[in-house]
Amino acid sequence: MYERFAEVYDKFQEIDYRAFLDFYEQVFVRCGVQPELVLDLACGTGNITLAMAEEGYDMIGIDLSPQMLQIAMDKARAKDLDILFLQQDMTDFELYGTVDAVICALDGVNYIGKPKKLQRMFHWVRNYLNPGGIMIFDMNSEYKLKHLLADRSFVYEDEDAYCVWNNEYDDEKKMALFDLNLFIREKDGRYTRFDEEQKEYAYAIDQLREIAEKAGLKVEGVYGDLSFLPPEETAERIFFVLRKPAA
Repeated sequence: MYERFAEVYDKFQEIDYRAFLDFYEQVFVRCGVQPELVLDLACGTGNITLAMAEEGYDMIGIDLSPQMLQIAMDKARAKDLDILFLQQDMTDFELYGTVDAVICALDGVNYIGKPKKLQRMFHWVRNYLNPGGIMIFDMNSEYKLKHLLADRSFVYEDEDAYCVWNNEYDDEKKMALFDLNLFIREKDGRYTRFDEEQKEYAYAIDQLREIAEKAGLKVEGVYGDLSFLPPEETAERIFFVLRKPAA
């Protein structure tokens, strides 16, 4: 997953990363925490990791894709940012010590298809969080996967890349299948085709709450679309704030 697509990932993103950072900092204030060291799970090409580092946070980024991490490291080096990047599975990661906060942005958690693996990720989050520390993550809602993405195709293009993104949704498995057809321009000017397949899984809010609590994390809040309002039925992105008990 995210092999050659990593090369063009940033080209096709229309994300307001500043809005995510502002939301995180509002959560920190609401939860009464002042994190210094923050872990970014499924950090991808490091856009949010770098943005937080530029704000003064000490950052660690974890991702399974070496291609994504290489791009993140190159960008950090270009900005002279000292960030530790680790190639690890977010459901089974290891750190050198504890952190004050954990984030996981842009539906990284949707890629975890088995509840047991999701609980294991929360277990490791709890293990490496300092007492009272928090985790913030967001997920694509089932409404978005089922009603806005399913059975639709999207086309992204610029002079260096062309991508056709076809989507299906399996209601029984609660799984969205993304079929990516990529045409990437090589140095000699020719285009090479690559095909990638990705899967995202839908979770109900109560199901996620139960899984997190089984792992020893308290659900502090569930919000819709970068707000502090309860998610509506048509919310596309749902945010969760979890906390490790102080004692």
